[in-house]
Amino acid sequence: MSFVKGRLPLRLKIVHGSGAIAFGVKDGGFSFFLLPFYNLVLGVEAWIVSAALATALVVDALVDPLIGHLSDRTYTRWGRRLPWLYIAPIPLALMWTLLWSPPFTGAPSFIEIVMLAVGVRLLLSACEVPSVSLVPEITEDYVERTTLFRFRFLSGWFGGLLMMILTFSVFLPTPEAQLQPEGYAAYGIAGACIMAVSVIGSAAGQHRIVAKRPEKRPPPFSLTGAFAEIFDAFRERAFLIFALGGLAAYVSQGMTFSMTQYLNLYVWQFSETAFQAYPLVLGASVVLMFLLVGPLHKRFGKPASAAGGAIAALAIIAVPYALFLLGAWPEVGGTPSTVMVMAFFLFANTAGIVSIISATSMVAEIVEAFEERTGKRAEATFYSGNWLVQKCATGGGIMLTGLVISLIGLEPGTPQAEVEAGVTAELALLYLGALALLTVVSAFWLARFPITREQHEARVAARHARAEEDGGEPDTEALAGELRPGLRAGARPPKERPQTG
Repeated sequence: MSFVKGRLPLRLKIVHGSGAIAFGVKDGGFSFFLLPFYNLVLGVEAWIVSAALATALVVDALVDPLIGHLSDRTYTRWGRRLPWLYIAPIPLALMWTLLWSPPFTGAPSFIEIVMLAVGVRLLLSACEVPSVSLVPEITEDYVERTTLFRFRFLSGWFGGLLMMILTFSVFLPTPEAQLQPEGYAAYGIAGACIMAVSVIGSAAGQHRIVAKRPEKRPPPFSLTGAFAEIFDAFRERAFLIFALGGLAAYVSQGMTFSMTQYLNLYVWQFSETAFQAYPLVLGASVVLMFLLVGPLHKRFGKPASAAGGAIAALAIIAVPYALFLLGAWPEVGGTPSTVMVMAFFLFANTAGIVSIISATSMVAEIVEAFEERTGKRAEATFYSGNWLVQKCATGGGIMLTGLVISLIGLEPGTPQAEVEAGVTAELALLYLGALALLTVVSAFWLARFPITREQHEARVAARHARAEEDGGEPDTEALAGELRPGLRAGARPPKERPQTG
């Protein structure tokens, strides 16, 4: 039974979504600043940093299902999720601070970076996984669940953009400051405070609603059972196709995010003002995405929107890089160059987010197809599988960035004005080439996703027909495209039994 019946109050949506701010802070830090900090400031070779971050991502991806499994089996008077959300943010804040002020003598080693990164990621998962798992517990309503995820997405972006604005206006306001460690230490302390407040505040704001002892004591933890569900998901044909397309898309995203600081600093010669304006451009692209993604799904469907968004993003972003390499772009660092490249970034990022959101949304249709084949609902299985693909691929993208930086010979701590034109040209060319290859692979597979909207609706209608044939009355939740947890498709809900003792 859900905690809330009917329409959710706006306050609950905001409070629940605010817990994802911590994820946005972490994502922005790992994607945009961590590699440049350890490479350009602390002097660690780029390939070592990228390999360490990729290793941490893989470890995190493998442990995520275990954290979810343990969260499902937590049994307290405050429920299954709240104990995690009250305890995990404190060590997370401490570990995040240490990540940006490494407690080591000299340049950190590979193992030391892995230890810090794994610590941050595992503790963040201990916050994010239980928080996301609250969604189906708060409400059974299909639309309201979507609304909660939408608020989480907005909050995550808000957290990341807030830290970017603070970074380029307070902590690292100039290209020279971006090569000094003091600003990064302040960045780490501020991020730690925001993370802890967002997760604990979100939990406290929901406490009165969700702090209830589970109806049944859960079965004991099973390591074999936890991973068996993930492996079973990969047997579904639609998920395999999604995973191939998503793998390339997530590698591309990880590479782009981790290389952005290098590209903006050395290729486009961003000024202090340009760095401060960049987060606003990203925020505007998120708003555009929310205006476009709904109509695109209705008109073209999710697979076409995912593939088309990826191709559109490549076509848009290729223009300034191609003109730069051909010598036909305005002088970099000047106002015309900065304004023009920002405009291309705006629309390219919009198309790229449309592609990622569309691909992620396809997982829901895989759940319905799997249910038709096996008679089992497996939402968590497929979303855990999606996280596994995403995190491993993002790690591959970060590693690819490290290889590119090493290939062009960009020395740590090189000032913006001292980078040779040949180095920036190689950086732009390698980035564009890798992006094009990954985009083509991603679009090829995403366009071949085998489940259309018509097929999905037919499956839902068939399930309702089976329920009526079995003599059960159609569930209002099922009419909205959802079965009650734990029931096979078409099965009749068990009669309630009086409680005894």
